[in-house]
Amino acid sequence: MTMEKTRILIVDDEAAIRSAMARALSRKYECMTAANATEALALLDANRDTRLMLSDIRMPGMDGVELLKAAKKLCPSLACILLTAYGTVELAVEAMKDGADDFLTKPITDLDQLELRVERALKTVHLEAEVKELKTRLNEKYALENFTGTSEAMQKVYARIRQAAKSNANVLIEGPSGTGKELVAHALHNLSARAKGPFVAVECAALSPTLLESELFGHEKGAFTDAIRERQGRFELADGGTLFLDEISEIDASTQIKLLRVLETRTFQRVGGDKDIKTDIRIIAATNRNLREYVNAGKFREDLYYRLNVIDVKLPALKDRPGDIPLLVKRFLREFSAQNGGMVKGIEPGAMRMLEAYSWPGNVRELRNVVEKMVVLAEGDRLAEADVPQEIAGLNIPQPNAVREAEAPAGGNGSIAPRPPLNNFGSGGSSVDLKSLEKEKILATLGACNFNITKAAEALGISRRTLHRRLKEWKN
Repeated sequence: MTMEKTRILIVDDEAAIRSAMARALSRKYECMTAANATEALALLDANRDTRLMLSDIRMPGMDGVELLKAAKKLCPSLACILLTAYGTVELAVEAMKDGADDFLTKPITDLDQLELRVERALKTVHLEAEVKELKTRLNEKYALENFTGTSEAMQKVYARIRQAAKSNANVLIEGPSGTGKELVAHALHNLSARAKGPFVAVECAALSPTLLESELFGHEKGAFTDAIRERQGRFELADGGTLFLDEISEIDASTQIKLLRVLETRTFQRVGGDKDIKTDIRIIAATNRNLREYVNAGKFREDLYYRLNVIDVKLPALKDRPGDIPLLVKRFLREFSAQNGGMVKGIEPGAMRMLEAYSWPGNVRELRNVVEKMVVLAEGDRLAEADVPQEIAGLNIPQPNAVREAEAPAGGNGSIAPRPPLNNFGSGGSSVDLKSLEKEKILATLGACNFNITKAAEALGISRRTLHRRLKEWKN
């Protein structure tokens, strides 16, 4: 099977030269020729798969450098070699700045050298294209790598991030604290055309109105008492990139008006200044509030809300995607185990069930902190029920009527004696702390099981190891 030859274009106003080069290169390449820039551009437009252009610089009409710029617009991955009889270092440098991949001087007497330079230019452009494609793939992968979850709710989030990243529209991210709003903002930036630009974040809730205004817009020297020098604000620092405004609901009315002006005019003034400064930014805002309710209550400007909420991304609470908890636990376990010597290799089913049963009001952030604590304090190579923090484990102790009755012989007739009730548990107005409640429950279950450790542990839904550890703690 005959392989298709790579197509190249030779442009020179001297017919003899372009014919000679075409003959020399036709053994390896499919050669097209053009006498001027107009013919060359028409051929490129009709043959977008052309891989390389050899062009003279000095030609009537559009010269080779201008042709190079126009050709790159038509075919961005086109390799270009410029030829001139007036070769100077300065001209070569300028040509390379304009996008030339190589530079040769005429007359070209070494045709083998010509073929070698063409081959090298093609390889270079091919490698650059591969690197660009790889970077695109990596950006897609690593832009979302910090997210973990296969639930339907998270699949919708991933899809919305990919869609929103393609545009330059402002984005509003809403979700409870700890759900990863800043991760979404980073992902949107990394997947967008602004990825090479800066990502600048501002924590709006952490600053007073005066400080926030100065932080966003910058200030001129002498604008206020401590303004001893001119200072750029975040709008200037984020120029060409993305500005992330976290907890946007907390900005005051005056700053809301100024932010609206920036969104409408793409200009702003520093504090104490009167000069309009242009900015090219994409704004991503985030809040753990219901911003629509803030608008209805008159706490947030409706026109600003609509300017920010062009595209919305809503993040689910962790309790609304419980199936993702084991994936998150295992990911955090690997992360923190690696940071702490790699001793912890896994997690016991009982401990995982405890974590899954918890409601996680602090969402993913809270889960991450808990797993880190468990890994750091773990005594064995696997996280066990005893490693689960008491404030979580205690809340997972089943109510008496929810625990299956522990079985134990009662007398000689083989009848089953019910487990004694826990004192003060569930009685009106009683106040029992979780540790005392746990101790009462375990001791009552042990009594019901005739102090059979195995049966008691099974009835309690914990391991024998955990039960032994609790008894040892109380003995000490």
